[in-house]
Amino acid sequence: MPNANDDNTSALSQVQQRAVSELLRVSPVADELARRFEEAGFTLALVGGSVRDALLGRLGNDLDFTTDARPQDVLTIVRPWADAVWEVGIAFGTVGCRKDTRTADLEQSFQIEITTYRSEAYDRSSRKPEVSYGESIEEDLVRRDFTVNAMAVALPEKRFIDPHGGLDDLAARVLRTPGTPEESFSDDPLRMMRAARFAAQLDFVIAPEVLAAMTAMAGRIEIVSAERIRDELNKLLLSEHSVNGLRLLVETGLADRVLPELPALRLESDEHHRHKDVYEHSLTVLEQAIDLEEEGPDLTLRIAALLHDIGKPRTRRFEKDGRVSFHHHEVVGAKMVKKRMTALKYSNDLVKDVSRLVELHLRFHGYGTGEWTDSAVRRYVRDAGPLLERLHKLTRSDCTTRNKRKAQALSRAYDGLEERIARLQEEEELDSIRPDLDGNEIMRLLDVGPGPVIGRAYQFLLELRLENGPLGKEAAGTALKEWWAQQA
Repeated sequence: MPNANDDNTSALSQVQQRAVSELLRVSPVADELARRFEEAGFTLALVGGSVRDALLGRLGNDLDFTTDARPQDVLTIVRPWADAVWEVGIAFGTVGCRKDTRTADLEQSFQIEITTYRSEAYDRSSRKPEVSYGESIEEDLVRRDFTVNAMAVALPEKRFIDPHGGLDDLAARVLRTPGTPEESFSDDPLRMMRAARFAAQLDFVIAPEVLAAMTAMAGRIEIVSAERIRDELNKLLLSEHSVNGLRLLVETGLADRVLPELPALRLESDEHHRHKDVYEHSLTVLEQAIDLEEEGPDLTLRIAALLHDIGKPRTRRFEKDGRVSFHHHEVVGAKMVKKRMTALKYSNDLVKDVSRLVELHLRFHGYGTGEWTDSAVRRYVRDAGPLLERLHKLTRSDCTTRNKRKAQALSRAYDGLEERIARLQEEEELDSIRPDLDGNEIMRLLDVGPGPVIGRAYQFLLELRLENGPLGKEAAGTALKEWWAQQA
């Protein structure tokens, strides 16, 4: 009868076969680079995520190497060979380069990072690691975050180096640290978030001792810069199993430090539990939004889906009839999103887009079974602007009711709204709603020069356009003159 050891041996065999195939594909560029290091008296090894991904059969064209050569020696070796070289990470011992390769039937571009053996650790107040160089690959591997990232392939001989059992952990799909998790997370607290991210990316489980250390040391994340936290959070959110990673952040207490609005959603309405859990609802909305993505992961949509209800805890009210209300939680939530995303150093454009989606996510519920006028539909499109398609997805995702009749009614209503939008777009070019007259035409008809009055006249015509649809220049001109007469 097959046992667990047989299953593990089979899994190891499969990952090794995938690795051979992947390494053969990148072998020409890797071997060529390794020979240059060898001729200069240094060693080179494929390392970390590149080895892990090769074993998983998902190695791309981003390759990570480690070497005993110091950064200036690395520059001397790669500059005559690479098609481009950059020194952005040289202070941390990393040199980046690009190498383009061509064969008879294939062109490839490899993005390569070469890092000197190193050891890095934080002191208790610093936001940046102190870098010191190591003398051996074993010393380098022990300071890596997880055992599945602490494997290497020495080149050009292709000798597999796995001092911490990373291959076994990869086959078992478990995340462990090479040394104690306390030492690892003390060296770089961001590794705690990275554990959640790898769980989301790779669908791995986290070893109990690692999970315990994440929980005990969650407060240590506060010394890490907002930019590094944001980048790690983005990678988690864009992962295939992002909800798994988010649950880990909440369960370990890390979210309390980096995204406190998320665990704050775990509220109970009252002793009778009369409304659905907002936290679980938000995670479900995120999963449903992901299912609606058509062109790959959409960070704007995913953040909006996750945070669309963060205004609820602050607006919760217990009504006299026993109901729970959250009046204007979309407006409050939009402001909270802006504040949190700004603190995490997100770009102004992304902050603006996500907060706008949160602000608009309830607008559809005024549509009912189609009671909106064409004017209201035009305003919906105008207010959403370029975010309209994302708003469609967010609104549909926000339906998590278990009542099939209610869910079907909401879906039919939104189908109807989208059909009306499509019809009006075809008839009226809704994507670019403008008044029937431009600024020059307004000045000519009113016989006035540039000034604030032109802006007021333009806004009057825009409201007229939204309310009535296209009027044509003649009717718009008549309406404008009537408006102007009333201004005197």
